Amino acid sequence: MAPSIPLYLFLVSILFVFVASSATHHPTLYLIRHGEKSGDPKDDGLNADGVKRAQCLRDVFGASSPYQIGYIMAPKVNSKGEHRRSYETVAPLAKDLGLPVDTSCRRNHARCVARRIRNYRGSGNILVSWRHSKIKDILKDLKNHKPPEYPGDRFDLIWTLPYPFDNITDIRSEACPELDVPLAHDVPLLKIQI
Repeated sequence: MAPSIPLYLFLVSILFVFVASSATHHPTLYLIRHGEKSGDPKDDGLNADGVKRAQCLRDVFGASSPYQIGYIMAPKVNSKGEHRRSYETVAPLAKDLGLPVDTSCRRNHARCVARRIRNYRGSGNILVSWRHSKIKDILKDLKNHKPPEYPGDRFDLIWTLPYPFDNITDIRSEACPELDVPLAHDVPLLKIQI
């Protein structure tokens, strides 16, 4: 005797739910540099422009943006308050999104950052705010074979790396009003292999 249609639909529904729930989420990684800093080497915080950038990122990466951020990382702030710029850059956004900022990795431990990125299993995409000179190391640990240097004179670039995070597919400006100049197609930075 053939199963009744309601039983058949029920079994198909259960199978669909099982397959959908077991599908692996493959997030996209967005790498940014911390906001602007003062010229004083003893000042580890953001300057006025850096604070403006942190506020701007609330719109750039916020809940109504296409980025769909579900996980945010910044370096661990040490006991002296050093390395806090990256955290200060994303803290207002994290508060808006109701997300914690993962500060479990020290600034110079790119392998730790790469491991946390690879092990992320939550919903949404990943935003990492870090020191520009360490972004290349993070990319190397994510198996990006020829990572470019993040330009030292820019604070506004978003590097996009879809899963498995081994290739930069897009570089764009955060386009924060009064802070950023729109990128032109002939900017040498965009000639990197993406």
